[in-house]
Order: sequence, then C-alpha cells, then structure tokens
Amino acid sequence: MSNRRKEKILVVDDEENIRKSLKMILEYEGYNFLEAADAEEAIDIIEETIGLDLVLLDIKLPGRDGLDVLAELKKKPYSPEIIMISGHGTVQSAVEATKLGAFDFLEKPLHRERVLISIRNALSQNKMLYEYQDLRKKAEKKYELIGNHSLMKKLWQEILKIAPTNATIFIYGESGTGKELIARAIHNHSMRAKEKFIQVNCAAIPEELIESELFGHVKGAFTGATEKKLGKFELADGGTVFLDEIGDMSLKTQAKVLRVLEEGEVQKVGSSKINTVDVRVIVATNKNLIKEIKDGNFREDLYFRLNVVPLYSPPLREKKEDIPILIDYFMGFFSDENNFRPKKFSDKAIEAMMKYPWKGNVRELKNLIERLIITTEADIIDKKDLPEQIRGEMHIYLPDVKEIKSIKEFRDLAEKEFILSKLEANNWNISQTAREIDTPRSNLYKKLEQYGIKIKAGVGEVVAPSSLHEDEGEESPNSRGQDGR
Repeated sequence: MSNRRKEKILVVDDEENIRKSLKMILEYEGYNFLEAADAEEAIDIIEETIGLDLVLLDIKLPGRDGLDVLAELKKKPYSPEIIMISGHGTVQSAVEATKLGAFDFLEKPLHRERVLISIRNALSQNKMLYEYQDLRKKAEKKYELIGNHSLMKKLWQEILKIAPTNATIFIYGESGTGKELIARAIHNHSMRAKEKFIQVNCAAIPEELIESELFGHVKGAFTGATEKKLGKFELADGGTVFLDEIGDMSLKTQAKVLRVLEEGEVQKVGSSKINTVDVRVIVATNKNLIKEIKDGNFREDLYFRLNVVPLYSPPLREKKEDIPILIDYFMGFFSDENNFRPKKFSDKAIEAMMKYPWKGNVRELKNLIERLIITTEADIIDKKDLPEQIRGEMHIYLPDVKEIKSIKEFRDLAEKEFILSKLEANNWNISQTAREIDTPRSNLYKKLEQYGIKIKAGVGEVVAPSSLHEDEGEESPNSRGQDGR
C-alpha cells in the first residue's frame, strides 16, 4: 500500500454536476476532495484547511467573481496553486487570470485527461516551491545570529536601525565572532534583501587575482584570461557586496574600491570602458586599520569612506552567558544536518566551557560541538569528553626547585608564569585578565613591567574604526585598544 500523502484539492463551482464529476475523477486518482459552491464558502474552507495544495476555481460564481477571489488568495504569503475554469472562456479572461497568478486556465466542458495533466503539473510546481522555501529556511538557519546577552541585543538594535539605509557598514572585531552573520543580517533586513548578497574574502585571494575577482577582466587581459569575466561588484548590482578581511587588500585594489564607493564605477582589468553599478558595501576586518594606515598598508581616504557606520562584533568571552544557548543551537543544527540524535552536555562540561576563554570565539565553539557530536558515543557529553585545554588541566611550567635560590625568586617565577598563563587564556586582554585574577588593571601593568612581559602585538588588539588623530596613549569612547573591549 502506498504511503504517499494524499494532496488536498478544493473545487469551487456553483454547478453541482461539475463538482460531482470532478469528485469522481479526483478521488479515483487518490486525491482528497473538498468542495464549495460560492466564493465565501471557498474562502472559509481555505482559511480552515491545513495543507491545502490546489484550488480549481470557476470564474463565474454567485456573488463574488472568481478572478476577485484569485486576486485575494494570491496576496496571502502561502497560497495554494490555483487553476481557473470557465464555461465562457475568452483570451482576455485567460490573460487576466495568468497576470493575477493562476497556474492554468481550463475551459468547460472539462476533459478528464486535460484536467489531470494540469493538476499534476500544478502540484509538481507547488512541491518544488515548498522544497525551495524549506531549503531557504535551512540556509537562513545556518546564518542566524544567536544570543540573548545585552551586547547581542544592542547589536540587533543597531542592525535593524541601519539595515534599511544604503550606508556603508564597517564591522570590526576578532576572528570568529560572526562578522559575516552580521553582514547577512543587515542585507536580509534591507531593501535589497531580494537581490544578491556576494561575499569576498580578500585574505583568501592572491594579490594578482583580487582585481579580476572584484572588477572582472576582458579576454586577453593577462595570461590565462581566455574569456571575459564579470567581477563581484557587477554580479551584485542592485544587492550587497561584503568585503571580508579588507585589511589584506593591496593599495592598488583599494584605490579601485574607493572609486566604486564614491562614483559607483567599475573598470574591468584590461578594459578602458567604465560601467556603473548600484551596490551596498559592507566591510569587515580583525586588523587595526589605524596602525595599518600609519604603516603605509591602508589608504586613509578609503578608511574614512568606509567608516560611515561602525559595528562592533563582540568576542565570545564578553558574552559568556550566551554559551549554553549557542551549545543548544549548534547541537540541534548539527544533529539535524547529520541525522543524529541530539546529545546533552553535563553541568560540569558546561561549567568548564563557560570558564574557557575561546580565543577562536563562536567559530571555535561551533567546531567543537560538531566534533563532539560525531566522536562522543554517550548521550551525555561530560567534562572528560572535552579537550584538555577546555577541561582546564593544563599545568604551569616551573623550573626545578633545586635551581631556585630563595623564596622571593620562587614566588616571582610562579607569579610570572601565573600571569602569562592567564594572559594567554584571555587572549592577552588586559582588562579581562585583571578582572579574572582580581587585581586592578594598573597593578597588572606594573607586574608586566616588573617581569618584562611585553603585550603581544596584534593579539587581543581590536581597535574600533574611530579617529586616526587620537593619541595612542588615550582610549577614546569609540575605540577598543589592546584590551579588545
């Protein structure tokens, strides 16, 4: 016996004989048959019936016209496919029905095979539409921004405020914090949401190819250019371009990006022709662009043109309260993707994960959850199943006590190793480390100077895109210095 779901088909016609004939045909073919004699009855059935697949709708109905009903149904977000039927079919009415969204137009007298072919085609299209919507929902789920922390709520408020505009957005923050997800959220809530979102990882493309990738090239522009190629800006015309890791872009390419931002003009490699595009640009970096400008690696004029609306992507250690939520989310996502039964984390495992500094941020957490789902056989993931560094069982190195001459020397060595360990655990974030070891930040700086510990350049340093002319020793309200705050 077949397990095929029986599709639900509603026939709306004021002629009882037509409804009876169609009922015999459709029920014989294995469909669920519903019927209505007028427009009002039909609308009531449509609103009350879950999973209605198809409507066969007569144009001439008592009271409301069938085309009027068609127009109303097509305004609903998830309307069934509709086939119009008429005993007085004209080219004009068929064209009007098609414009309003009817799948097909059948003339009376109805022929069995013609009716069944039209129904099968309509149901097939309806199935593809639902499959597409399902795939789209799954794809959107993959790029969801998750979190209830106040930092995430503030971020969402900023996204919803700036998304409807055409402003250029500068997303800054450490690697793995979800800058791409923020960019996609902005695009999906913008007026360009139905247009393309194209991402370019500037760090992953060789310098000699980045221009061609962004702006395209003409045939013969360089060795290997055997045919014309459209660049990402042209492909995204009308939509959004997300330039990730823009700090790794060459100065020559930066000049051409500035031209796109200021004039909307793109020029293919090897061509003298200039084309215009309408794109919204979102950029991201984990580099300190102020330092890059001072080092001569980034254009100051491009920086100011990009820095219209800065958005901060907070690291995981600043929103640790969201870790249990993220664990549940990734557990559900990867379980569905791999058809696994969801597992749970023990309280001790979650406690250890809450204490861990997550240098790789959400990306590191995501990768760990996927690995644990695959490698852990038990339904409960315990602390012992976590990697050693997350369990917190890494030992501080101290030299042989026989080589230490005094208590003070031992204490100093122990204190230095302790501070180094905590700095590493907190990604060299001074404020975070000071809070964790319960000491004023000024005192921690004194200890660093005492033990000759130098802050690692580039580690834990995330500078907000603020003024270039601030003193390096001062921390502006809009900047986040070596603390990553």
